[in-house]
Amino acid sequence: MKAVVFTLGCKVNQCESASLAEGLKEAGFEVSDELSPADLYIINTCAVTSEAEKKSRQAVARVEKFNKNAKIIITGCASERSPSAFSGKPNVYLVTGAKSKDRILDLIDKSGIFIDEKDIYYEKFLPARSSRTRSYIKVQDGCNNFCTYCIVPYLRGRSRSRDPENIKREIETLNPVEAVITGIDLSDYDFEGMGLADLLFYLKDYDMRIRLGSLEVRAINEKFLDATKALKDFAPHFHLSLQSGSNAVLKSMNRKYTREEYLEKVRLIRKYYPDCAVTTDIIAGFSTEKESDFEDTISLIKEVGFADIHCFAYSKRSGTVAAEWKELPPELKRERLNRLLCFKKKCISDFTEKNLGRVHEFIPEEEVYGMLTGYTANYLRVYVKDKVTAGRKYKVVPTEKYNDGAIAEIKE
Repeated sequence: MKAVVFTLGCKVNQCESASLAEGLKEAGFEVSDELSPADLYIINTCAVTSEAEKKSRQAVARVEKFNKNAKIIITGCASERSPSAFSGKPNVYLVTGAKSKDRILDLIDKSGIFIDEKDIYYEKFLPARSSRTRSYIKVQDGCNNFCTYCIVPYLRGRSRSRDPENIKREIETLNPVEAVITGIDLSDYDFEGMGLADLLFYLKDYDMRIRLGSLEVRAINEKFLDATKALKDFAPHFHLSLQSGSNAVLKSMNRKYTREEYLEKVRLIRKYYPDCAVTTDIIAGFSTEKESDFEDTISLIKEVGFADIHCFAYSKRSGTVAAEWKELPPELKRERLNRLLCFKKKCISDFTEKNLGRVHEFIPEEEVYGMLTGYTANYLRVYVKDKVTAGRKYKVVPTEKYNDGAIAEIKE
């Protein structure tokens, strides 16, 4: 039998989907992660924005085009938030939430809605490779931050962290070329007093490249950066979440840091890693954002010199504090988002330009436009025309800008 595990949303969702796929393979299924003809579909949904929820619902209709008689399982944040929005759809026989994904394989022969209330345990997912070269290692779930715009803590539950011995066993089982350490709030990793820096020291003897998922400002200190230096092959790419460059907006978002603290942490990172990539997330048009606040964000972007920006317009999420506030006009949110997108393009271009002519270590992943493409340790996307083998490390020199990165030559 054929099964598809289709994923929307974050890297943690991707990690959990890969584990579900592994379980299906062990059960004898032929498994794909792309929508294609199959007997069983598991749709791992997202609810971080209203658009993500909409795409999650639309995925069910897309499945019908491949098999009108398929069996469909819905899981994830969107179904945790609103199981009834999925349970009545054609061919959907099982709906679970964000906190019960690890039970899906046990429930696969049942039908109905299974939403777990508990969030005190840590799910024991099967080790699962996400690609031929990279594996996402989920070490933490849930969130205690309660940013005023964010629905995630209500869906994923309270923060909980994974036993480091279990993490080690997964890494050793997968033995990937690159391991991405990730979580819903990775910075909040805390297993019986062992924090994120302690976890990295604990992993220092592994030879594979280790990359980190999204980080919060509070995670950046000298102990943490010393821990990254202790790793044998650390990828100097820091995705440091920002959301706004305005202190007033940050306070209304309940973000618990200031623009000055953010800039201080960026300077500290670059003291350790002068050529690293710093990327971020920014929300355009939050309800409390004035034009002067938006200009504060633009000035911070210019000062930091990000390698890339993930930017999106504010989307009200019912159930959050900010849902009760008056939104900015849609056209104003779009206008600010478009301005951010222009800066995003410039950031990518400037970062690529900065890395031309420098030697990087590159891991090819897939063929695109007749070339093998992948990322350097500092997250520059490169395209190589030479014959190389996916999953091996090569020294390369980026020579010219191309598409969303650079053409590179193998350095013998």
